[in-house]
Order: sequence, then C-alpha cells, then structure tokens
Amino acid sequence: MKHLIGGAAVALALALPAHADTKVVGVSIPAATHGWAGGMNYFAQEAVKRLEATYPELDFVLATASDAAKQVSDIEDMVATRHIDALVVLPFESEPLTGPVQNVAKSGAWVTVVDRGLSVPGIENLYVAGDNPGFGRVSGEYMAEAMPKGGKIVILRGIPTTIDNERVEAFEKAIAGKNIEILGKEHGNWNRDTAFTVMQDYLSKYPQIDAVWAADDDMAVGVLAAIEAAGRKDVKFVLGGAGMKEMIKRVMDKDAMIPADVTYPPSMIATAIEVTALGLV
Repeated sequence: MKHLIGGAAVALALALPAHADTKVVGVSIPAATHGWAGGMNYFAQEAVKRLEATYPELDFVLATASDAAKQVSDIEDMVATRHIDALVVLPFESEPLTGPVQNVAKSGAWVTVVDRGLSVPGIENLYVAGDNPGFGRVSGEYMAEAMPKGGKIVILRGIPTTIDNERVEAFEKAIAGKNIEILGKEHGNWNRDTAFTVMQDYLSKYPQIDAVWAADDDMAVGVLAAIEAAGRKDVKFVLGGAGMKEMIKRVMDKDAMIPADVTYPPSMIATAIEVTALGLV
C-alpha cells in the first residue's frame, strides 16, 4: 500500500509542472449600487485576495461597473489587453451582456456566469446563483398567508434580468387563486431612490394599496419613505428581500410594516470565483 501511495504521489507530481504559466482570471461585477451589491463586492474582493495568496500561479483582474455599457467595455479590455483564461461575470443586465460574454466564450476562455444570467442559455461553462424561483415562491406564499382574505398589492421589480423574471413568475404562481389583485408591476432596479419614485406613482394612482412586494430591501427603504411622505395608512406591510441587517432588525423588533424578510446570500460570488480558480489549478 505504501508503494502504491508513493507511486501515485510521484505520478501526480510529474503531472503538475513546478512552475506553471500564470493564468489570468477576469472578474466583472456591478458596482455597489445597492446594499446586496455592496455585500457582493466585499465577498468578491476577499475571495480574490485569498486566492491570489493561495495560488501564486493565478492573476486576477477585478473590475466593477456602474452600468451595462461600462461592464461591456471592461470585459472587452480584459480580453484584448490581459488575454484572460477565464471570466467570472455577474451581468449588470442580461441582454446587453449576452453578446460580449458570448465573444469571450468563443475566444476559448472559461466562462462562469453568476446570479443575473444571460438572455441566451448555454453560453457559460458554469452558472452559480441563488434559488430565484424559491425567492419568488416564498415571497408569494408569505403574502398569501399574511392576507388570508386577499387584497390589493403593487410590485417593484428589479433590474431587467433573467432572475427578476424567475422571481416574479414564481411569486405570481404562489398567489394565484388567493384573491390577491396586482395593481401594478414596475421596475425599481433594486435601487431605493428609483423605488421611492415608483412608489410615489403607485400612491398617486391607487387610493387603496394593502401591501407591497418590494422584492429587495433597498427598494423597501424607498417604498417606506414614499408611504411616510404621503401619509398613507392603508398599506399594512412591505415585504423586501436580501437580508439587509437593518431590515432583519426591524423583523426582530416586530415592526408591523416589516414583518418578514427573504434572504439571498451575496457570498455566492466568492463560490463562483473559487470554483473557477480551482478549475485552472
């Protein structure tokens, strides 16, 4: 047995070059435009630092973008100037990033897509995301349970992406047949300022709103501010998501306006970067 183990170790050592060529991993993610993205940026930076220290044969290029056009430019630059061997990308939006990421795949680089997805399936070698249908389903189930007699609600969608579609479809399926009427569905882009404006519009259009599915804690902050500014008392509660610590505290404190929250871990970006790195080493 000792000889077998020793032989296997020698074979493995011979198979792995002592001074492998440096491999370059590009990481392209949205800037910290809202709370969840801030957490995602933190976990991405920590993963890159840890993996660069662990694997000196890997070099990482991390770029953050505040819009889809900047992200496309970042990725094209990674391919042209850094000749990346792999790309880990969390698309700012699905549609504008699909073509550029497809070009990366055609270059021969490994592609890992995280969270928001692309508009064409099958481009990526690996897809890492949370359970977005589950996110929408449990939100709808909670809404139906909290409103046993039904009622009128409004919905704030996120940035136009595949995961937003998955969440909304699952939510609507969960409330089907529960006598819950959806008055409006508008994109709040996971941003509290945009959500404030959207909710102001809802409040001006609809004299009775029983509850709000904000679908994100930053959007919930904007929604609550709009309700307070309008002095409306008809809205019974707002359901957000992502696990912002301020919202979790309000749930713990039994705040009637924030009775629950739906978790969605931003640490998934670290998982994606690590699995991609391990594939190269």
